Amino acid sequence: MFYREAGDFKTSYPKDSQTFPIKLDRFGFFAVLFIGFAIIPFVLNDYWVNSVFLPFLIYAIAAIGLNLLVGYCGQVSLGTGGFMAVGAYACYKLMTGLDIWIGGVEYALPPINIFFSVILAGLITAIVGVLFGLPSLRIKGFYLAVATLAAQFFLVWLFNKWSWAYNYSASGQISAPERSLFGVPVTGSNTEPWAVYLFCLVFLTVLALIARNLTRGSIGRKWMAIRDMDIAAEIIGVDPLKAKLSAFAVSSFFIGISGALFFSVYLGAVEVGEVFGINKSFLVLFMVIIGGLGSIFGAFAGAAFLVLLPVFLKNTLVGGLGWPTDLAAHLEFMIVGGLIITFLILEPHGLAQLWRIIKEKLRLWPFPH
Repeated sequence: MFYREAGDFKTSYPKDSQTFPIKLDRFGFFAVLFIGFAIIPFVLNDYWVNSVFLPFLIYAIAAIGLNLLVGYCGQVSLGTGGFMAVGAYACYKLMTGLDIWIGGVEYALPPINIFFSVILAGLITAIVGVLFGLPSLRIKGFYLAVATLAAQFFLVWLFNKWSWAYNYSASGQISAPERSLFGVPVTGSNTEPWAVYLFCLVFLTVLALIARNLTRGSIGRKWMAIRDMDIAAEIIGVDPLKAKLSAFAVSSFFIGISGALFFSVYLGAVEVGEVFGINKSFLVLFMVIIGGLGSIFGAFAGAAFLVLLPVFLKNTLVGGLGWPTDLAAHLEFMIVGGLIITFLILEPHGLAQLWRIIKEKLRLWPFPH
């Protein structure tokens, strides 16, 4: 009886088209923000930050970005890991200072603030994403998936071989130097759990709001028109060139920011082949499939599920029942694979659709129809 629109009158068009039309949803949204910003930072410890919150926040950004491309625009991509690597290496170069050549003269640019380094890394990744999105103008479906898979392997190979990208390090590994924001370290070995958590949470909150508004506006409607039937969309005036390339640009921007945060704030040091390999691309794609294609909430749900599942299995099976670690890891693969098949067959829209069904049932409860 409490989950109703009755009595919640709308007196303007913005109120009538708001994201949360039911008052309880709006209260819940602001309650989650309040808990996330005002309560969780004060009860965090290193274990919860490194095992749960940071992976969830960063993977949620990547899942939202991939969902914009795959779920909303219908352009299949298997190059997420490579684009995350672009964001990570771009952030590293911006943090440590760029050395560029103009007219045969080398110029050394000073290091850039970590906050702007992450944003610029996203913009650089957006440019790279547009370049690799050009084939989408001629091919689609399986062929586009293979093209983006080629981008994944090419980018990993490039950062393995291009010594300038990792500052000519003998090991080929990049390490994030200590950088601060408002005097508080957010990268390096002297960070506090609450600081890195809030740093990533701000990015996720802002990017999620941007994604939600994009999908509700004219850009999102063009993406969905291309997804549903690109020929019909072109007939009614949608430019496939602008729609597809804008989807690749925005998606790559989100994924680049997630890669920059994954390197600088979460891991601190990465080697591109181990961290940003093809497994990373499949992991983010599985988050989108399980969470729900074409849903911002689905990106959150899929990221939360695939981040919490290994933690739950490790604590329950290995810590509680004494199972071997490799057996628990194999069981995780079996569960994820089974869930992907189940969702693709029974509920292609994933956890987001299940949540929508539950809310519709609550709106009718206790009445049968």
